[in-house]
Amino acid sequence: MSQKAMWMVRAGEGGFRFEEFKTESLVSIGWHEVGDMTRLKTRADFTRAMEQHLAGAKAGQVAASAGQTYRFVREIGLGDRVVSYDRSERIYLVGEVIGDYEYRPEGSAEHPNIRRVRWLGQVARDALSVSARNSLGSISTLFLIAAPVAAEIESLLMGAEGTGRSPSKILVAESPVAVDDLYKDVQSKGFEFIKDRVSALDWEEMQELVAGLLRAMGYKTRISPSGSDRGKDIVASPDGLGFEDPRIVVEVKHRGASMGSHEIRSFLGGRHDNDKGLYVSTGGFTKDARYEAERGRIPVTLMDLDDLVKSLLEHYEKLDVEMQRLIPLRKVYWPA
Repeated sequence: MSQKAMWMVRAGEGGFRFEEFKTESLVSIGWHEVGDMTRLKTRADFTRAMEQHLAGAKAGQVAASAGQTYRFVREIGLGDRVVSYDRSERIYLVGEVIGDYEYRPEGSAEHPNIRRVRWLGQVARDALSVSARNSLGSISTLFLIAAPVAAEIESLLMGAEGTGRSPSKILVAESPVAVDDLYKDVQSKGFEFIKDRVSALDWEEMQELVAGLLRAMGYKTRISPSGSDRGKDIVASPDGLGFEDPRIVVEVKHRGASMGSHEIRSFLGGRHDNDKGLYVSTGGFTKDARYEAERGRIPVTLMDLDDLVKSLLEHYEKLDVEMQRLIPLRKVYWPA
């Protein structure tokens, strides 16, 4: 027997509609501004409706809203499985769609778009594998559950029904390796998103960020005015004037191209014997540039985008408020 599609439909922000879902045998979504969606036939119709009724929304938000409402109204079929999550009880309610799309503002003004459901049972979150739990963690209001995860949910549901045991008693052994792999995946994605944010800064903001990073490390900084900087953008030193050692001279290049040996030689050419050099290039460095830096007459550190973001994360809590506003980050806690 071919497996039916399985959809996650979240019960509103924080799951506040879960009890209504359960007792009234339905699932619902918001987007009440659009009104009755029966008139909307194609995905393009839904997109135009979102553009019209979600004033000021970004293009990505419009596309996501159009996609989710289109799926709720037009793609979910009779007999499809539907799942919703209760955060307080840590259970997934599993049901079968038994009704076409309805517009019922009298039931809920904020969630007037409904589909009738026959609930079949529930599956405890702790009974699912780590990979399944990760897959179900999307913040989207509505999404199609991957076939392997849907099969796992069906298996747990049928197993509980066949044995008379509560799904909450069926536990899958926790895999530390799987949790660790998931952490590494989230960490890697977070690092890349931060790189995206830093890369999107303009040149002056990038210069300010590098100066702010040096201040977080305990230096005082002086930024060169716009125009000819004679090979330096920032001077960092204990006194802020460059009289006390170490005096760090910084060049910032914010562009896509890699810096070559010529740029490094030019940077080193005007330095004093006691200077220390820091060359920041978000486009990276060629092999010859790194060789040139290694044999330079003064110590010079080359910092590419990866190095810059690693230093930013290491010293983020010591950054001044202006720099944290420039790159706003949130701390995420993870079980050790």
